[in-house]
Amino acid sequence: MGGTARTNGDALTLRRVSRRYGSGESAVTALDDVTLSVPRGGFTAVMGPSGSGKSTLLQCAAGLDRPTSGSVTVGGTELTGLNETGLTLLRRERIGFVFQAFNLLPSLTAEQNVALPLRLAGRRVPRARVREVLQQVGLAERARHRPAQLSGGQQQRVALARALITRPEVLFGDEPTGALDSRTGREVLALLRGMVDREGLTVVMVTHDPVAASRADRVVFLVDGRVDGELAGAGADDIAARMTGLGGVPC
Repeated sequence: MGGTARTNGDALTLRRVSRRYGSGESAVTALDDVTLSVPRGGFTAVMGPSGSGKSTLLQCAAGLDRPTSGSVTVGGTELTGLNETGLTLLRRERIGFVFQAFNLLPSLTAEQNVALPLRLAGRRVPRARVREVLQQVGLAERARHRPAQLSGGQQQRVALARALITRPEVLFGDEPTGALDSRTGREVLALLRGMVDREGLTVVMVTHDPVAASRADRVVFLVDGRVDGELAGAGADDIAARMTGLGGVPC
């Protein structure tokens, strides 16, 4: 969406965000004047050809990287005005992450991995809350299992529960089903879709997969670091056709 960013009811707003790496003739522009709004309780997928700026967009939106120019606002808080400590606190308490690599600590049980964000923040760990999020992702019976005792899909569910433990304002997913087989990937996507529909979770997901993107409310397309339109309520075939037209290679 390349128009004016909305503020009312938005969980995330990017205003004229650019990100450049390097300087002079060797400088690379990964994001180029991106304006984008994500409504609360919405599921937004981001797609584009390789090198289009998808991961950079996610990193800037989630406070993992700082834009060269422009502003990012999460739940009314402008990230660009925060120092490193402020950014760290915001990421711990108000933002959730799910990545292609599950990033679980192998020596910890599922429930201990889920509780980790609260422990890192120095907060009390309510066991009932840990059980609640494991129940949400269908792993209540596996709470005492370590990652090596879980399948890939179960490990990604633990990662999802860990991301949900702080009740984040936005959940960011970077290819969250990329390491899973198609059936398990569909199960994880169904979980995300259900949490958006039932609990009003806000999800922003980068994906290369038109089938995954079709579970979102809208798909935003990036080309050469710029927003190149969007589709709302589209099926996988329409999304794949759009990607092909942009020079992407649907999987």
